[in-house]
Amino acid sequence: MFDPSLLNQSKAGLSEIEAGYITGSLLRICPPVSPQQTNSEISKLLDEHPDLVSIAVIEDNKPIGLINRNFFMEGMAKPYRHDLFDRKSCIAFMDKEPLIVDQNMGIQALSFKVLDSGRKTLNDGFIITDENGNYLGLGTGEDLVKIVSFLQAEKNRLITESINYASIIQKSFLRSSREDMGAVLQDYFMHWEPRDKVGGDYYFCKKFDDGFFFALIDCTGHGVPGAFMTLIMASFLDHILLKDNRHNPAGVLAIMNKKVKKALGQINVSTTGEINIDNIASPQSGQSDDGMDTAFCWVNTQDNTLIYAGAKTPLFYISDASPEVQTLEPNRKGVGYIDTPMDYEWANQELALTKGMCIYLTTDGIIDQIGGTKKIAFGKKRFSALLQENYQKPMPEQEAIVMQAYYDYQGKQRRRDDVCLMGFRF
Repeated sequence: MFDPSLLNQSKAGLSEIEAGYITGSLLRICPPVSPQQTNSEISKLLDEHPDLVSIAVIEDNKPIGLINRNFFMEGMAKPYRHDLFDRKSCIAFMDKEPLIVDQNMGIQALSFKVLDSGRKTLNDGFIITDENGNYLGLGTGEDLVKIVSFLQAEKNRLITESINYASIIQKSFLRSSREDMGAVLQDYFMHWEPRDKVGGDYYFCKKFDDGFFFALIDCTGHGVPGAFMTLIMASFLDHILLKDNRHNPAGVLAIMNKKVKKALGQINVSTTGEINIDNIASPQSGQSDDGMDTAFCWVNTQDNTLIYAGAKTPLFYISDASPEVQTLEPNRKGVGYIDTPMDYEWANQELALTKGMCIYLTTDGIIDQIGGTKKIAFGKKRFSALLQENYQKPMPEQEAIVMQAYYDYQGKQRRRDDVCLMGFRF
């Protein structure tokens, strides 16, 4: 018989747990009867065993039918039934097509069989046999529902634990970037908020003697798939950002594009290892169509310049000389993806930094969020207005204002995406 306490004590993986719970774990030892036994004897047996839901009928130790208690008692309760049926064979009230299953059948397979056989099996139970088809006992629908429920709860627990641990791993990848950001910036904020505990938004910052490189990255998807993508991108970026290319964000984007397409199978590689640019994968080929939208920026602290290259991610800035929000517009191709050519070239844009200038980057989680009375996107216009109204305040205060406006706008609408937003004052 199923003991749910065993599941609560288990720390094994789900496949190991499911393997341990087979049909035999639901076995209830129940006395069978033979076709020669009368209905009068069945009545007596049911009286002696009030916990019996059903009784198996066997012949030569092989099950041939199942008698349900309620069906039997209702049938015998009708007028004159005792006079008519007491001495007759019990097969008069027998279900001749009960569900019969092997004790080694897995719980999932058993669940499918019970569902296929209909509500009857949940009420009557099912017959459990050994590998030779010999009768062993009965299983009940109640016990099956219990074990399926517990297995589902255990599955949810394991998934939750895995996602929580994945969140720790993802945050550990962000730690060095946050430390470098704190070392090179005085007044700044970095808001990272995955939609599903882990996510596809990511930020990167690395300091050098002559400046720092930073990026905001929005990978395909959110949740666990998005998180996997961020780890791939972070690993690539950390390895390709070298002394001779950090001043060239567009060039770094081009290198990332090639690496992503190769790693995700979006190109074909010849036997010599050369990339065949003319044979880029298509969505119909079953290959990946993943990548990232991003902004790569190099800030030269020696000559106070910022070089920006964007893949579908704009850069917003405000200076005291012109307190309106201005934008550096990105190229309209993402990194990776089927429709981005292997040799695509992004453009660098240079911005002279003046004291007090505010720089902002955001992924599309805020801009695209549906909400408000009209249930439309938050939009760049609303976002820019918030920045312009509050840019003179300390950056952490700006973060709180923007995010509260975002939460209020979202209201009861479903969160669409991860949110990643950064700002700093030069």
